[in-house]
Amino acid sequence: MDRLSETLDMLDKKERKLQKDIAHELARAKEFTLAKNKRAAMQCLKKKKLLEQQLDYIMNNKLRIEDQKILLEGQAMTAETVNAMRAGASQMKKMSEATNIDDVDRVMDDINDTTDAVKQVQEAMGQPVGAMADLDEDELENELLELEAAELDAQLLDTTATAAPARVQPAQPAAVASPNLGMPAAPTATPVAMPTVPTGKPAQAAKTAEELELEALQAEMALPN
Repeated sequence: MDRLSETLDMLDKKERKLQKDIAHELARAKEFTLAKNKRAAMQCLKKKKLLEQQLDYIMNNKLRIEDQKILLEGQAMTAETVNAMRAGASQMKKMSEATNIDDVDRVMDDINDTTDAVKQVQEAMGQPVGAMADLDEDELENELLELEAAELDAQLLDTTATAAPARVQPAQPAAVASPNLGMPAAPTATPVAMPTVPTGKPAQAAKTAEELELEALQAEMALPN
């Protein structure tokens, strides 16, 4: 590569010199033409022609050398690429030999075993101990169901009592004034509602709003059932 570069530099110098010589001979030929010296002008043109042929030869040689230089540079680049790929393949081979499939399987097995051991320890730590271990889960579940049922019944009773319309008392007629004849005045109190006669049907689990209101009136008036 260096030799080709040196040769190109030498040919460049010769090319520049020939171009100057050609320009010089052309200028002399013009001078001889103006001086009517045809023979001298022809000699200058012949020499110019020989110089031009030599210039073409040098330029062709330069082209060949430049072509070889380009090819060599491409080959050097290809060789460098191949060497880099070869080094990469060698490194990959070493890494593959250092970590084969058996080692990978062994490492994965160790990881799985360790994970299982950690899970077992966590499960053991989560087991109840002492008095908590003696508790019956089924008994606790039944007690919880009973509490939920009692809470549901209480909510149903509250909802029924809230939804029942309030009983409207009938309007009492206004008392008519009468002359006092010495007779005792008739009672003006509202007649007390008597308890309803049982129908013989079995009592229901939850009393209706009317029954609850009747019991409240009886307790307020202190009437016997």
